[in-house]
Amino acid sequence: MMQLIEVAMLCLRYIETVGNYISFIVFCFILWYKIDGDNMYGLFLLFISILPVVLIGYYIYRKDRDKEPVRLLASLFCGGILSCISTIFVTMFLSLFFPFFLASEDTFSFVELFFYVFFGIAFIEEFMKWVFVYRLSFNSIYFDQAYDMIVYSVFCALGFACLENIFYVFDGGIKTAIIRALFAVPGHACDGVFMGYYLARAKLSHFSNNFILRDRNMFLSILVPVLLHGFYDFCLYSGSVFFVFVFLVFVLILYVVSFKKIKSFSMVTDKIKYSDNFCPVCGRRVCSLYCPGCGRKND
Repeated sequence: MMQLIEVAMLCLRYIETVGNYISFIVFCFILWYKIDGDNMYGLFLLFISILPVVLIGYYIYRKDRDKEPVRLLASLFCGGILSCISTIFVTMFLSLFFPFFLASEDTFSFVELFFYVFFGIAFIEEFMKWVFVYRLSFNSIYFDQAYDMIVYSVFCALGFACLENIFYVFDGGIKTAIIRALFAVPGHACDGVFMGYYLARAKLSHFSNNFILRDRNMFLSILVPVLLHGFYDFCLYSGSVFFVFVFLVFVLILYVVSFKKIKSFSMVTDKIKYSDNFCPVCGRRVCSLYCPGCGRKND
């Protein structure tokens, strides 16, 4: 049985490595496809589409007092790119069962619009990002401070936003780039902040042996970003002037709360500790010198 588990873990690591490589190749192919070698305007569009991603990523990284490994952050960023690609295929598949997913938002009824933005967009995108964040970082040995998970989640969200932004900016031009730099890219990052916030709380609850609170926070790490993302899109797609004002107020509050969470968590320098001889890496109970789950030496 243990041999089967080891083989499965090796396969997952291989898929993870290959996935990062594939995402990098796809990203390079898109750049090659979108930009003509002599097209300076295309290079300019590429620059302004990636710039907000770089600035937000730098801000999040700078707030981290104990810097995370570049390799891990690069993997999370590539995971975000893969989550964007996965979202496209999942949406295409779901459109076979929900044909109105391919229709214009102007033709949606209220119920169709609500279902489309909260499930067809928000849930699929945030769940895909969550899968990569959890798989790549939740049980990482480098996740030893609460703020780390915010860094991980935001970097994955920025990978998603980067690829998505390139598509939109090359299609819509400079005006689209400016609007998305102010709203869409920071919106993805804020969703990542909330995802990381609740995943960090889940980890803290796990090591406090409060498994009910852990499960609650794990659930909220998906639910809250989905609700925020869904409401964001609903206001935009509704076509109502009233919801435009609601959207602006909502975005302002979202940014303020996200900055507060970043500030409060980045100031916590205490290492994540565990009680009752639980391993800080995999959470298994340790009754000997080495953890039976991951092999980590017991301090």
